Amino acid sequence: MDESEIREALNRHWAASDANDFEVEHEIYRENALLEYPQSGERIRGRRNIQASRAAQPNSKRFKVRRIIGMGDLWVTEFILEYDGRPSHSVSVMEFVDGKVARETQYFADPFEPGPSRARWVEPIG
Repeated sequence: MDESEIREALNRHWAASDANDFEVEHEIYRENALLEYPQSGERIRGRRNIQASRAAQPNSKRFKVRRIIGMGDLWVTEFILEYDGRPSHSVSVMEFVDGKVARETQYFADPFEPGPSRARWVEPIG
């Protein structure tokens, strides 16, 4: 798979994630894929288990991709994940093997109020 095909697969993955299309969302993963959420200390093994864990999520969720960068077998997506309307700034690091995701690590950061000490150097992000 070349880089344009990987980018296309990632775009399809994130669009399906936003649409709650669990079948298309998980086509990108190898059968023995590994997903880790370091902040909660969770590891999920296997494409079907990853899919089942996401389908079981009771919250309403939306995905807004900010950017996708990568090359070769390592790709990073910055996105905003909203659970029930509450945003979490997120990063997904995906490692590809033979054109499919073998390992993904997702990091989440809740929003916080800007620090007044740096206000004169800051412009708001839209």
